[in-house]
Amino acid sequence: MSHPPGASAPAILETSIQSLPLIHRGKVRDLYAVGDDHLLMIASDRLSAFDVIMPKPLPGKGRLLTAISHFWFDHLGDVVPNHLSDLQLRDVLTDPTEYAQAEGRCMLVKRLRALPVEAVVRGYIIGSGWKDYQATQQICGIDLPAGLRIAEQLPAPIFTPASKAEAGDHDENISFENVVDTIGVDLAERVRDVSHTLYQRASKYARARGIIIADTKFEFGLDDDDNLVLMDEVLTPDSSRFWPADEWQAGVNPPSFDKQYVRDYLETLDWDKTAPGPELPDDVMARALAKYEDIIQRLTQENPAS
Repeated sequence: MSHPPGASAPAILETSIQSLPLIHRGKVRDLYAVGDDHLLMIASDRLSAFDVIMPKPLPGKGRLLTAISHFWFDHLGDVVPNHLSDLQLRDVLTDPTEYAQAEGRCMLVKRLRALPVEAVVRGYIIGSGWKDYQATQQICGIDLPAGLRIAEQLPAPIFTPASKAEAGDHDENISFENVVDTIGVDLAERVRDVSHTLYQRASKYARARGIIIADTKFEFGLDDDDNLVLMDEVLTPDSSRFWPADEWQAGVNPPSFDKQYVRDYLETLDWDKTAPGPELPDDVMARALAKYEDIIQRLTQENPAS
């Protein structure tokens, strides 16, 4: 890809599609109903950190996130079905102004019954997993070896689910047994096994392009036939931790391709991590966007350096 999608796109903080019913406005995505069986998901340029939406949008972010998700849906399509539909945007949004808001930053998807858990897979110990490990030598009830260092690669990837929080609240790590209690053992095992396969496949692909996927979260739903379907965003900088492989070392918090850069900046401020969020300086915004652009450029390399 010679030019990252969205690099010069106007910022969209909030969409306004009058021809479709608005169902939900999330941290990043605006969700509209398309009849009874489909949804229009539009990725805005809203930037969130610590579950708080920052006041300024990040121009082009929504297009980049959408391009990354589309890439992974295509690359991992043989592992599990995904929610993308065959509907065309021009058939759904006929007004040019509305079409312009969604073009390049949306997904037309099938309606699913979303599962009430975040399917998190960790290959390295960082973030909330590191905090839990320091306190208990466990993550989500999984015993881990003593003496692990921050950012160290785990002996094998682990499935560490989280509860889906209500708007404004934080997701909470839960045990696999909690998942079984919530959705049943058969479905819980299927979600765990598919999540492992997705992570391992994606990690191998990304590693060949100089990217370590430290951890990621997947979301799943069920269709009318109770088939498990991958939904929402997939392996984006908003749902994953991406590290440059050539700068990673165990024991050091690595530089990041994702919005961890923004989180690290916010940690230097006198801010209590509640709304409203602080206004980010232009240079922080520019560096954050450059990291999103770097990800899509690396992932779409057909012949990575060996």
